[in-house]
Amino acid sequence: MPRLLADLSPLRESRDFRRLWTGTALSAVGTQLTLVAVSLEVYELTQSSLYVGMLGVVGLVPLVLAGLYGGSVVDAYDRRKVALFSAVVLWLTTIGIAVQAWLGLESVWLLFALVAVNAGAGGLNHPARSAIIPRLVRPELLPAANALSMITFGIAMAAGPLLAGVLVGQVGYGWTYTIDVVTFTAAMWALYRLDPMPPVGQVQKAGLKSVLEGFTFLGTRPNIRMTFIVDLAAMVLAQPRALLPAIGALMLGGGAETVGILLAATAAGSFLAGLFSGPLGLVRRQGLAVMWSVVAWGLSVSAFGVVVVLAGEHDGGGVSPWLLPAALAMGAAGIADSISGVFRSTILQAATPDAMRGRLQGVFVVVVAGGPRLGDLVAGIDASFLGEGWAAVAGGLACAVAVLVLARLQPGFARYDARHPEP
Repeated sequence: MPRLLADLSPLRESRDFRRLWTGTALSAVGTQLTLVAVSLEVYELTQSSLYVGMLGVVGLVPLVLAGLYGGSVVDAYDRRKVALFSAVVLWLTTIGIAVQAWLGLESVWLLFALVAVNAGAGGLNHPARSAIIPRLVRPELLPAANALSMITFGIAMAAGPLLAGVLVGQVGYGWTYTIDVVTFTAAMWALYRLDPMPPVGQVQKAGLKSVLEGFTFLGTRPNIRMTFIVDLAAMVLAQPRALLPAIGALMLGGGAETVGILLAATAAGSFLAGLFSGPLGLVRRQGLAVMWSVVAWGLSVSAFGVVVVLAGEHDGGGVSPWLLPAALAMGAAGIADSISGVFRSTILQAATPDAMRGRLQGVFVVVVAGGPRLGDLVAGIDASFLGEGWAAVAGGLACAVAVLVLARLQPGFARYDARHPEP
């Protein structure tokens, strides 16, 4: 059993990693509360899955710009200061979201504006925090550190959406957002307590030239590049998040609570994958593991869509009995996504020199956070033509086929060996 459970060595060996991990864990639940509650509020105001999908679009441009330019800032300045500054902006925008709810403004466009600013701050914050991790733990412990981060993500994704559905239904949006405001202070405190983290090696001045250098480096590193492309296939083609409010309202019943259960099931899968991640440290062909994980994600999303199609419209009261198989399918998707995330992060961190980590992590953030936002739009459009269930079926199958095609185009990725990391 100890060999199956997550390796806690990074927490035992590094005080700074332990503090950062703890702060992130506490704040992540609140962040998920807000993400889910905003989508529920937008659907309540508009009764449209397309508007829920547009939440992703309004944050995409600031996320891309801040992620790419922010990566060059991370490589040029003290990473602790960059992370702390952007965390303050994230905190202030969350306060703004809470205030609009308390005042009952009911403005979709104000929500879109606050989400856009929040996304821009996140595009700067995430590259800074991710570039810090390899400085806190030994290289051989990176898979374990990333698996521990997946446990944090799983807990947040499980508790956050579930609590969001309950809190929105019981106490309203204002209190739900306010909890995020309070818990986010833990992340800022953890960053504040870190030692200074200036970049190592040749420092390039932040700006367009630095950003282009990052892309030039990425263009010559096919294995790193594939971690981004494969994840885009998963998140753009098979992201069911924007479909869930309509599925909860019309197909499975239960409304916001059902949305919370489905998202929590995905997160529970991520948590279980992280909890029993001990064997992941023994995997050497990490590129192959990424590809099979993404295929499993796509097939799980398709299975979820099949369940929704079979459920049909829910006319009775309460919750449809199809909720259980739907939640199991989402749980399987969470397991696959977590395993993929561990190995993609490890490949990126191990195969990238410190002087480039900020810029490459910026690209990583654009892909990881921007991909689902595009996926929200694609899912919303598909649902307008196919219906929510068939949109999930088609998206999941398209994802699996895309990965198989990519494997043929870039066969070297499947041969990536963690013992000899080649970018």
